[in-house]
Amino acid sequence: MKVLEAGMDFRGRWALVTGASAGIGVALARELARRGANLILTARRTDRLQALADDLTATGAEVRVIAADLNDSAAPQQIFNATEGAGLPVEILVNNAGLGQYGAFHSSPEEQELSQVRVNCEAVVRLTRLFVPRMVERRRGWVMVVASTASFQPVPYLTTYAATKVFDRFFAQALAAEVARFGVKVTALCPGSTESEFFDVARAAAFKRGVQSAEDVARQGVEAMARGKRTVIPYFGGRFTALLVRALPVSLITYAVERAARPKS
Repeated sequence: MKVLEAGMDFRGRWALVTGASAGIGVALARELARRGANLILTARRTDRLQALADDLTATGAEVRVIAADLNDSAAPQQIFNATEGAGLPVEILVNNAGLGQYGAFHSSPEEQELSQVRVNCEAVVRLTRLFVPRMVERRRGWVMVVASTASFQPVPYLTTYAATKVFDRFFAQALAAEVARFGVKVTALCPGSTESEFFDVARAAAFKRGVQSAEDVARQGVEAMARGKRTVIPYFGGRFTALLVRALPVSLITYAVERAARPKS
């Protein structure tokens, strides 16, 4: 393992990564392990979690696996009980789990829209509310909330998803200001198109362009979190777009996106 900069090493600290069975979640777990962290991996698919755990254990990391579905409002408490509640101090919380759905809002399954709110927003609040008080008591901790470049403008046909990511980004930024005096760092990671299952699961191929590797996103995200940076957009195009949309009328943005992304009849 190459030598890391001072302050970038999480050696021996326990990191909890949600949505750790695929895509950015897997890459974040590997990047944290590379920096010396021990991992608590949680997602719905136990087989994938165990396969990743075996890989990370082979590199010298200590790993625990907790199968949980964050669409269930009881899951955050179950995860807490199995970690902090059992005497395992979580110093790094990575709220990565999320889902989306491409399509016209008026005809999409209602449950799918509500699931996005539960997983992308409610579960983030519940988990953070459970673990951050312990970090404040210890005067040390790191929290990452995986938002999206979709959080910088409304996105027709990813209507609910984009709105949940605005919530995530604002939640992280406000919390960062609250807990900074207690030595707790909070970072909103805002990736764009990334190598993952998201586009297949969300059926959102219309938005898949300029795909970035999950490993690159994870590396930049963990580095920013370690440094205490409050927002990170891990690619130039995303940073440019985030600046550009501030200067454009929202009606123009939504008109252009709606025309480009409208489902084919």
